[in-house]
Amino acid sequence: MTARLTVITLGVSDMKKSIAFYDALGFKRKMHATGEAVAFFETGGPVLALFPWRDLAADAGLPEHPRPQAFRGSTLAWNCGSRDEVDAALTFAVRCGASLLKPAHQTDYGGYSGYFADPDGHLWEAVVAPGIEVGDDGRVHLPD
Repeated sequence: MTARLTVITLGVSDMKKSIAFYDALGFKRKMHATGEAVAFFETGGPVLALFPWRDLAADAGLPEHPRPQAFRGSTLAWNCGSRDEVDAALTFAVRCGASLLKPAHQTDYGGYSGYFADPDGHLWEAVVAPGIEVGDDGRVHLPD
């Protein structure tokens, strides 16, 4: 058996607001029959799912509170093909309702990145990194 990453599920406080945010980013919502119980989006890779925070905590057997308000030890990434694309991605995300956390900057590894947070504080990095190619299909292609 080989492990696969097929779905990333984010716990959210306000389904309507989060659905609107990810829709504005341009992800295509599928399976509308689920209403606001759960929302699924095609991303060009793993599926993104939104699930009410309290229900996700209960499903995992964890308490709903306390909710982390700071760094959670993970980020989602939007790999870009150029510095200009990173800047455009950050501007676009903020226009869609994200909060800019760290403006784009030159990194110590030779890349260029900035951070934004979705309406529930889930961190996203917009980044161009040396050695990581973003193809015409928008997918990341890693060297061997």
